[in-house]
Amino acid sequence: MKQNKTKKHSAIALFSGGLDSLLVVKYMEKLGYTIYPVYFATPYMPAQRALEAALDNGINLIVRDISSEHIEMMESPVYGFGKNLNPCIDCHGLMFRIAGEMLEELGADFIISGEVMGQRPMSQRKDALNMVAKLSGYKDLLVRPLSQKLLEDTLPITQGWVDKDDMLDISGRGRNRQLELAKELGIKNFPSPAGGCLLTDKGFSQRIKDLQSHNQFDERNLELLRFGRHFRLDDRAKLIVGRNMAENASLSELSEGLITLKAAEHIGPFAVLNSQDIAEDVLRLALDIFWYYHPKAPDEGKVLLYQPDGSSLEYQAKKTNRETVEKHMLNIQK
Repeated sequence: MKQNKTKKHSAIALFSGGLDSLLVVKYMEKLGYTIYPVYFATPYMPAQRALEAALDNGINLIVRDISSEHIEMMESPVYGFGKNLNPCIDCHGLMFRIAGEMLEELGADFIISGEVMGQRPMSQRKDALNMVAKLSGYKDLLVRPLSQKLLEDTLPITQGWVDKDDMLDISGRGRNRQLELAKELGIKNFPSPAGGCLLTDKGFSQRIKDLQSHNQFDERNLELLRFGRHFRLDDRAKLIVGRNMAENASLSELSEGLITLKAAEHIGPFAVLNSQDIAEDVLRLALDIFWYYHPKAPDEGKVLLYQPDGSSLEYQAKKTNRETVEKHMLNIQK
């Protein structure tokens, strides 16, 4: 593939960090287009994977948080959910819509993505690609360079902004052509095909359903879902217990305005209560479950409860039994 002269038109690229999105950015750049790669982040689609892939491959990535828009869409997706709680068609449509709204902001003319026709059974069938395009409201400004020869011409093709002969005809679930193209483009580091969306994870989806059923489906609670062991205590309160030092630190960063728990005299996990409206018996349950995760401590011990205003109270906790822990834990079996 020979590099063409600089093109006068530019594009926003939906970037996931996976191989196909890396290919489409590098391929279109080599053709001479100015490309603005954008990652759309939510609490269940964290940007870290995409940022690492971009850094490894010399890509200047724009990260845009779309949590509020995505949460609203999740309430009632037009095309429903996949195997778990992943509304893939509606999600892609939303991303294309927001990318379309960013065209003027970035001075770009059209939108590209690394979607490959037939690669994913739910969201990348030919009819599904058309559904995504229609949902976005920017159907005629979408180009999918890896499969565009197999798809209907859109405005960038018909107006000559993009030469259709430069586009590719990749389809299906095989990756041989993508791997060959990656070698040609000098792409060396890319994540495995497994996606970074937590909505495809059965356990994570179960936790989201719990939030929805208790009217707690908001950004704060969604952020907390990514860390720790989760326990549903009653209709209002959940306990979240860190599993390691990294999760303890992450929960601590997210704990502003929340009640937190820490052992007074022993090294152990950090915990968060997602509600301040807690009955005495529910608090006692939380303390005893929290103390269960101090295996080297005695059966009873002191726990410091920190209020949102920074003040603290000391409680005596007693290790509960495994049956109680399993009864309240949110896991994939429940």
